[in-house]
Amino acid sequence: MDLRQFLMCLSLCTAFALSKPTEKKDRVHHEPQLSDKVHNDAQNFDYDHDAFLGAEEAKSFDQLTPEESKERLGKIVSKIDGDKDGFVTVDELKGWIKFAQKRWIHEDVERQWKGHDLNEDGLVSWEEYKNATYGYVLDDPDPDDGFNYKQMMVRDERRFKMADKDGDLIATKEEFTAFLHPEEYDYMKDIVVQETMEDIDKNADGFIDLEEYIGDMYSHDGNADEPEWVKTEREQFVEFRDKNRDGKMDKEETKDWILPSDYDHAEAEARHLVYESDQNKDGKLTKEEIVDKYDLFVGSQATDFGEALVRHDEF
Repeated sequence: MDLRQFLMCLSLCTAFALSKPTEKKDRVHHEPQLSDKVHNDAQNFDYDHDAFLGAEEAKSFDQLTPEESKERLGKIVSKIDGDKDGFVTVDELKGWIKFAQKRWIHEDVERQWKGHDLNEDGLVSWEEYKNATYGYVLDDPDPDDGFNYKQMMVRDERRFKMADKDGDLIATKEEFTAFLHPEEYDYMKDIVVQETMEDIDKNADGFIDLEEYIGDMYSHDGNADEPEWVKTEREQFVEFRDKNRDGKMDKEETKDWILPSDYDHAEAEARHLVYESDQNKDGKLTKEEIVDKYDLFVGSQATDFGEALVRHDEF
């Protein structure tokens, strides 16, 4: 499937989804939960394992012996200690937890990086991205499918320039990540809001009114009776989204809606792990302190066996 076919398929799938009268599009960017396990250290450390490693990686540690688990944990600690001063701070641990929880983002960037770093110099320029993504499509000034690739390219270029902090139109891997996943970066939040408003603001007046807000997530499709959740969304718009009660959402109100200030689960977990492992109470962790409490951070066959014995006794 070539690029044009892929984009058209994506467009049609989106249109189909939005045509369903009970389909709800959620544009709010919430921080994901660190684990679906209950956080109760008195029972087990499963939540902490998922939070520290990510759920999939945590499963792999469950197959290791305690010795193997400690060895791999020690290697991870070396990665977490970003400034290589021999200590892991709350901020460093928080950064690692966020990375572990969003490993899929970095895997996505790696895949796309290979397809866009055409000269393999460890950078992706706007020209490289444009040629790899739009090159042969733009050779056809009037594509049969009528899809507006040039408009897409203009939007991509604007986002690329925003992600490119030094303005040289050449992206490092970090800048390329910000380009592909702007909702993950504070300095990219304005472009997320701008693109969202452009998608929803059908009359292009620079605001999102109630009908545009509802129309983005729900299609009447000839059905006069709205589902109950649509009525709730109308109330949400009036009571909470439109803060100044002028009948529409401006840029700041839209930002509050799609990029809420959620409770920072990663920071809370980082502080919890430091508190539980910090033997000398200096507010930071050495590799030794972390490895000594390895069962808090990672799993192993030993901890699983111990939990099995406890459950057997309870039974």
